[in-house]
Amino acid sequence: MKIRIKFRKYGIMKFIGHLDLMRYFQKAMRRADIDICYSSGFSPHMIMSFASPLGVGLTSDGEYLDIEIGNELSSQAAVQRLNAVMTEGVEVLSFRRIPEDKASNAMSLVAAADYEVRFRDPSILPENPEKLWEAFLGQAAVTVVKKTKKGERELDLKPLIYQAEWRRDEDGAPCVFLRLSSGSADNVKPELVLEAFAAYAGFALPEFALLIHRKDLYAAAGAAKEPRFVSLEDLGEEF
Repeated sequence: MKIRIKFRKYGIMKFIGHLDLMRYFQKAMRRADIDICYSSGFSPHMIMSFASPLGVGLTSDGEYLDIEIGNELSSQAAVQRLNAVMTEGVEVLSFRRIPEDKASNAMSLVAAADYEVRFRDPSILPENPEKLWEAFLGQAAVTVVKKTKKGERELDLKPLIYQAEWRRDEDGAPCVFLRLSSGSADNVKPELVLEAFAAYAGFALPEFALLIHRKDLYAAAGAAKEPRFVSLEDLGEEF
């Protein structure tokens, strides 16, 4: 049975890299006595696939891990077992069965991601940042230079920013909500958008100036010209 696990990563665990997180979950599966399936061959390993690696230093409420299990342990029981062996900083939120018609792995499905971005020191912002933000988004194109493994290339961020709102949090501090293209094709990081905004608005964005929190990951639905997104969690079902 194919299973999708949703979990959150917070606190000190934000400094744990992806490979260490993968090893952490492998140990957690054994400790929680989850009947996870293994690959065949001379060196069998747990069948486990993460949707989209989270950068070091980022927190999240919407991380996903796909596994296969051999029994029908209930969703509620599985969440309880896993959280009983989790350290502070990781919490399993759901454990859902993936129907056969939606059985593509989470990594191949990711098309968009939600982020909440705060500023470590809001005093770096210029006056009237909300108006500058609107003007920035109102440009015909938002061209940046993106570094890739093959070098550098120009990229227009405008069609890859699905939603962008300047907000205030519960303490009145400025923050930005972003829904960005994600996945293997056009993966846009929130840092790239905020760096482009800083260049447009004429202020310096120091290293480590941003506090980035990923809210959720989405699969694409609907037509390409009118994209609609569905949470990866909603593709599964409780059992």
